Amino acid sequence: MKHILYLDGNTTSISWVIKTKESSISQNRKHVEEYKNKITKIQSKYVALHISLFWGIGTFNIKNEDVIKIKLDEEIMYQQLKKEIKIQDEFIKNKIKFIESFIKQRKLQVEFEIIKVEKNLAIMD
Repeated sequence: MKHILYLDGNTTSISWVIKTKESSISQNRKHVEEYKNKITKIQSKYVALHISLFWGIGTFNIKNEDVIKIKLDEEIMYQQLKKEIKIQDEFIKNKIKFIESFIKQRKLQVEFEIIKVEKNLAIMD
């Protein structure tokens, strides 16, 4: 099945939207105390990506070998995930390692796309 994943994050919360031809599922979560007001907006968006993939598999919305187009509104995330730039942030490095291993383990076919923030369906008010 093909999915489109949108995500957002800030210092207190994360959100994501998983769309298919048939449905659109929106979720949001408050950060755990360990992260709340202690991580950057970009780090929070990586938490959203990590959790949304894990949640999608856990709720059977995303299945092994599915195709996922991940829409990113941060150019730096796109460049980091495409390995176009070196990452200095250890938190982000660890999140990317987990995300990559999860994608590999579940044999997901993933494509990243940069979008304008106005097109991000997961943006929190």
